[in-house]
Amino acid sequence: MTTQATTAEPMNSSMRWVRWANLAFMLYVLLVAVSMVSSGFKWSVGEQAKTLFEFASHPIAGLMIGLVATSLIQSSSTVTSIIVGLVAGGLPVETAIPMVMGANIGTTLTNTLVSLGHARCKDEFRRAFASATVHDFFNLLAVVIFLPLEMMFGLLDKVSSWLVSPMMDAGDMSMKGLNFMKPLTKPAVEVVKGPLEAFGNMGGVVLIFIGIALIFVAITAMGKLMRSLMVGRAREILKSAIGRGPLHGIASGSIVTILVQSSSTTTSLMVPLVGTGVLKVRDVYPFTLGANIGTCITALLAATAISGDNAVFALQIALVHLSFNVLATLFIFGIPLLRELPLKAAFFLGELATKNKMAVAGYLGLVFVAIPSTILAVTA
Repeated sequence: MTTQATTAEPMNSSMRWVRWANLAFMLYVLLVAVSMVSSGFKWSVGEQAKTLFEFASHPIAGLMIGLVATSLIQSSSTVTSIIVGLVAGGLPVETAIPMVMGANIGTTLTNTLVSLGHARCKDEFRRAFASATVHDFFNLLAVVIFLPLEMMFGLLDKVSSWLVSPMMDAGDMSMKGLNFMKPLTKPAVEVVKGPLEAFGNMGGVVLIFIGIALIFVAITAMGKLMRSLMVGRAREILKSAIGRGPLHGIASGSIVTILVQSSSTTTSLMVPLVGTGVLKVRDVYPFTLGANIGTCITALLAATAISGDNAVFALQIALVHLSFNVLATLFIFGIPLLRELPLKAAFFLGELATKNKMAVAGYLGLVFVAIPSTILAVTA
């Protein structure tokens, strides 16, 4: 019995090392994949990038594209990483900013769907659904406030430009400070790119799709690995930190999401805890705001894979994502009147959903299907 126990310990330890090694490899795959999207975009589109993205030139259309893409993919990390690659390939930052905002809304669908698992018990479902939708309403309110400010004054564009300005050389837009990634990612990109050159510009399109597919694989694998490595510790952190106050909640939400690499995972983890009465919606609210901030790490990591003239813009759009979430948290959560709005809306919708399950279908269909598709149809 003792012998079995002693042999099990090194086995578990060696398995953990294997998982950490796999995690490091998947991070490398993510960086290579973002470089592929960037290279493929520049290769296939070239000078016609403006024409290609005319459909997204209207900020509302860009917002809806980010929302729909994230709702379908179920990962804002994936969508923002793809956007980083597209900006590195020539997509204007001002066009990409509403897409990032839309990704923030689209990612809230996951925990809302998780809450449906409590539908059999009315009390549990009311709490779980309110816990899930408080994230939705906060992100919707953030967009309602900051998108008009962006359209009128270019707020996030200016803030992110100021943040990247130390990286810029006086005479050009290169970002030598982050070029250390190029020697690591370029060989892998060239290996894939070489056989595709026979297809001309279509080879660039294929490279984009390969890059996007690898982003999916890398982020999914990283999420699973981090959950297996960290979720036990995450639960302990949550129980000890969430109830201590808003600042601890925001900090723990950020840290756990950075570790797990998915805001959908961390916010979905909260839903059953609130549904079963372990935590309260008001306690979980700051944690979800921290998850918004923590999920920005993926786009920032992806931006380090970019080099060349557009590298600074790739970093800028990643910083737009971070700035948006930090400013929204400071502004909305810092003003008592605004802070209560997402809670009141979530409690109201929770009560409504408990009385009539069709309200759930109506809410999901309206926010994630009907409104985006109608706006895209009109703006097209």
